[in-house]
Amino acid sequence: MVIFFISYLIGSIPFGLILTRMNGVDIKKVGSGNIGATNVLRAGSKKMAAITLLLDSLKGFIAVYATQNIYHDHTSLAAIAAILGHIFPIWLKFKGGKGIATTIGVLLAINLYVSAIFIGTWAIVFITFRYSSLSSLIAISVSTMASLFYFKNALVVLIVATPLIIIRHHGNIIRLIKREEHKFCAKKVN
Repeated sequence: MVIFFISYLIGSIPFGLILTRMNGVDIKKVGSGNIGATNVLRAGSKKMAAITLLLDSLKGFIAVYATQNIYHDHTSLAAIAAILGHIFPIWLKFKGGKGIATTIGVLLAINLYVSAIFIGTWAIVFITFRYSSLSSLIAISVSTMASLFYFKNALVVLIVATPLIIIRHHGNIIRLIKREEHKFCAKKVN
């Protein structure tokens, strides 16, 4: 239980909110209101979005990596707790991000092949269609399928994370179906 609690707290650090507030922006009032890297980018800063992506990934990685080296049998528990912390942070009345970057960090610590599949799939879909949400949904689905057949050590985490991430993207899914989803174009952002 201690591992779950500590990992949850690590995952619940709202880096996107912290970083944008340091620049005088309330990310909760910009774009989707989400605290993740994509919305930080919408707020107008590639640098802050990159830092948010890195830190949100790092918190998932740290929670799992530390657990692997102390209580190896509880790796999946730590991973799930970190993702839950990001999606449902206690500091923000349980209204957090969508869990993508933290899941990437978790996967980097658990299985490099699955994380490479996730990142590669995300990049290919994003370059092709320019939708971050679509890229995330396809990447998590492909990674889960790959884990089901080839990489069992990531399977438990992905079986829990995938439906949560899909649920968190329900608004995006509706906008994708209606062709109203925000598409990232090659425009200049500070």
